Amino acid sequence: MISGTSYDAIEAVAADLELDGATIVADLRAHVSAPYPDELRAAIAALLPPATTTIDEVCRVDTLVGQRFAEVAAAVAEQAFDGPADVVCSHGQTVFHWVEGGRALGTLQLGQPAWIAERTGSTVVADVRARDLAAGGHGAPLASLLDVLLLGRSDAVCGSLNLGGIANVTIVGPGLEPVAFDNGPANALLDAVVAWRTDGRETFDRDGARAARGTVDDELLARFLDEPYYDSAPPKSTGKELFHLPYVRDRLDGRDPQLDDLLATLTALTAEVVARDLRRFAVTEVVAAGGGTRNRTLMSELERRLPGVAIGTIDAYGVPAAAKEGLVFALIGFLTVHGLPAIVPSCTGARHESVLGAVVPGRTPLAAVAGAPLPAALVVRTPLGTGRA
Repeated sequence: MISGTSYDAIEAVAADLELDGATIVADLRAHVSAPYPDELRAAIAALLPPATTTIDEVCRVDTLVGQRFAEVAAAVAEQAFDGPADVVCSHGQTVFHWVEGGRALGTLQLGQPAWIAERTGSTVVADVRARDLAAGGHGAPLASLLDVLLLGRSDAVCGSLNLGGIANVTIVGPGLEPVAFDNGPANALLDAVVAWRTDGRETFDRDGARAARGTVDDELLARFLDEPYYDSAPPKSTGKELFHLPYVRDRLDGRDPQLDDLLATLTALTAEVVARDLRRFAVTEVVAAGGGTRNRTLMSELERRLPGVAIGTIDAYGVPAAAKEGLVFALIGFLTVHGLPAIVPSCTGARHESVLGAVVPGRTPLAAVAGAPLPAALVVRTPLGTGRA
């Protein structure tokens, strides 16, 4: 389960997972996208950077997010299994990712996992990023785990691209050590600008329709592209601590473009940043996921900038594009309770592999399985549809 940097909904995937030698076999049972109540979403927005907050508000949001995750976990388990799941892995809601000088120094996700364990009776794995940071990594992109397992046997140099609030990519291919990193903003700046310029009447550019009507301002695009983060070497990570509405206003420097033109320019920004990174690694195939895949203008801009590159979605591998990150955390929870690492060090920059997360016992605590092999692949045996909770 995860609520991403767009904090619009909790993505939850239910799966039966088993180890078959060095292969994880997944039967996907359910996927739901469960929106936050409006008041809770507003409370999350109020404490995200660059806003300031108070410790009492952090406590309240931590509790309320945990309770909402608990509701969704119980509903999805009942839908998928007619009863509680053995394990629930909850990423929670990132509210701060502390990066200085190219190093990730700390990260904070809210959503108290005890509420999930109490509501469901399941063993809960949470706080999954911190251990990788302690080992010198960025704690991101954790999706690189799924990417390497699912796509690592590809004969092509493949870029597994996730377009959420922030864009991130994993590069895999024959003879290559996997590499993963955050590219920069995907939906983060687009959503912020839409909400700002419509006074909250709209919260995102549905299907990229506004950007499609607009015209890219090349001078303004060049100003946005002049961002040091884009030229820094991986491993690297970023978030809304850098890419937020005041960041946009600062670069506008008093200019007042039409909303559709500004969205066209910011959509071109994401496409150009991602395309540059993919060209740098000579990627010949892109497997995309995340909410940004529904932005037709963004996908068209990517195709235009990557001639000759095959661009598809992760649906072809049995995983709905919106369900990818939920499945990532199902995998992490599965590996953790088996005492197995869930990190690819070359992707996060960590010194070594780590078993991730803190474990909150359920009514029947699970024990690690001694001697389980380190997985080398993932096979999705049973794909799934989608739903809402």
